[in-house]
Amino acid sequence: MRFPPSFLDDIRNRVSVSSVIGRKVAWDRRKSNPGKGDFWACCPFHGEKSPSFHADDRKGRYYCFGCKASGDIFKYLVDKEGVPFPEAVAQLAQEAGLPMPEFSQADAEREEQRSSLYEIMEFAQKFFEAELQTARGAKARGYLSDRGLSAAIQKEFGIGYAPEDRSALRTHLAEKNVSVEQMAEAGLVVSGDDIPVAYDRFRDRVIFPIRDARGRVIAFGGRALRADVPAKYLNSPDTPLFHKGEILYNFDKARGPAHASSQLIAVEGYVDVIAMFRAGFTQAVAPLGTALTEMQLALMWKTVAEPILCFDGDSAGQKAAYRALDLALPLLKPGHSLKFAFLPQGQDPDDVLKSEGPEAVKTVINAAEPMGAVLWQRALNENDRATPERRALFERDLKTQLRLIQDETVQKHYLADLQERLNGLFKGQHVARGAFNKFGKAQPRLKWGQKAWEMQLPPSQQLKALASKTGFASASERRERMIVLSVINHPELLHDVWSDFAMSEFASRELDSMRANILDAASSQESLETAGLRGHLVSKGFGPVLDRLEDQAKRLNEWFLGPAAAPDDARTGLRQMIVLHHKAVTLDRELKAAEAAFGSEPTEENLNALVAVRDQLLSANGLEAQILGFGAASGRTIDQLS
Repeated sequence: MRFPPSFLDDIRNRVSVSSVIGRKVAWDRRKSNPGKGDFWACCPFHGEKSPSFHADDRKGRYYCFGCKASGDIFKYLVDKEGVPFPEAVAQLAQEAGLPMPEFSQADAEREEQRSSLYEIMEFAQKFFEAELQTARGAKARGYLSDRGLSAAIQKEFGIGYAPEDRSALRTHLAEKNVSVEQMAEAGLVVSGDDIPVAYDRFRDRVIFPIRDARGRVIAFGGRALRADVPAKYLNSPDTPLFHKGEILYNFDKARGPAHASSQLIAVEGYVDVIAMFRAGFTQAVAPLGTALTEMQLALMWKTVAEPILCFDGDSAGQKAAYRALDLALPLLKPGHSLKFAFLPQGQDPDDVLKSEGPEAVKTVINAAEPMGAVLWQRALNENDRATPERRALFERDLKTQLRLIQDETVQKHYLADLQERLNGLFKGQHVARGAFNKFGKAQPRLKWGQKAWEMQLPPSQQLKALASKTGFASASERRERMIVLSVINHPELLHDVWSDFAMSEFASRELDSMRANILDAASSQESLETAGLRGHLVSKGFGPVLDRLEDQAKRLNEWFLGPAAAPDDARTGLRQMIVLHHKAVTLDRELKAAEAAFGSEPTEENLNALVAVRDQLLSANGLEAQILGFGAASGRTIDQLS
């Protein structure tokens, strides 16, 4: 019996792999991280004493590093419990609360149609990608270059070009025996009774493939290269594969990093997503040319508890933020909310990245405000409180808004927070936008990029030195590089450090992307031999990065990173680098907190605390080589070790 793939996907989305396998397997509490959907146990398929069996709820798959068993919830029941596949589907469908489908000839035809449409969309994507490299794609390549989108970025996102030709794609697909009716069904051509000859929907546009959560191309977005066209951006119409209100651009790539970092960032468009990616935020997504929908919001909340919505610094961005706020307010649940990040006036993420660099983008994201603060600020901006009657109206309207929150507990806490703000405001502490803290108390407003202490004390040499982090970033990136290269050359160690490696916070976007790809390879049955892992990374465009990492390791004599190092030495080095990396990340957070404390209260006590944290961070940056006897297992002598 053949089941529709969409039905099987619905079951996978509702029933976790850990819940199915956990009925017969005891998860290891030390290695597992249920909050991240990350579970470890001794393998149920072969006898072992230490846990090397991994289940990943995010991907809905399991994998054993020992016997190589792998699969999803259906395969587990078939292989482990001997349940026939149709029976496994029926059992899991009941658990998911889904009725078994009743098949008709029309159902079978619809499923066959969907399968053929996926193939047609893949044909179209490869055509657009190839056209970008032709002579007629030169203008598009120039546009992408001007936007700072390198060849590697273009490949990462599958960017292409639709030529200025009414029949280029139609002719290409016809050569692959695709009918005009199928092209129209996929949204690739415009046809109709009043159109004598169907023509390509996308013409003279840079093309951005839109993929579903499984990475399959389901639609396209096109950015016009001429100024005189009616629509600057054009998306595919709704099709059997694509419903734009249910999809987030780049979600297939972003959800892994989002789970690992517990952070998902929604921006306004394709180029914004790519700018965030270049700034180191691989967990960025975007709605598709429309306001955020309830289904898109649910998809984000399914991924992280508090997504960050990042809006352009103009009136349109502010209006979009307020629409999202009004959408989310009734739907809030305990622990689930939104945060809002606002870019400088008149700028989008790409503008900030070009003018200020990645750190400025990070500053914007780190300054994201909770929903309560944005709701309060909007009310301050839009209401006159000059008389008692107007203040009463201001208070009544805000409380009416908060009573839209359906969850009673969340509503109660919002009303209590509002009362604190009102108490502060009506005591005469009325200042301009951005000048209230979360309790309604007055505070000075910082200029873009300004530190809090700069408004209170003259910038002495000591304070300038404290504000500088020179050397920290380079030490952090060195450790990240060493961790990645060690795993590549010794992938057999990955299951020993899986949780720590998966949850590592890498500052380098490039290295973090490699880390995510290594985890993907390990979770999708790809070879964990060094050669296989290298081949996977090269296929993803990381060949030049690999070469650079190896050259740096040789130049700095980091011998324990190489494939020739003994497993014990490689294991010791990898564990040390991970411990130091996590320590440095923790200290960096403590440093930010100490800087904030000193900024709000520049006392000697807070200054001493700030200096102490910085000293610890500097000390952590010099510990890489301090392991007694390190290298003996690889046959290195005392002279070589000194």
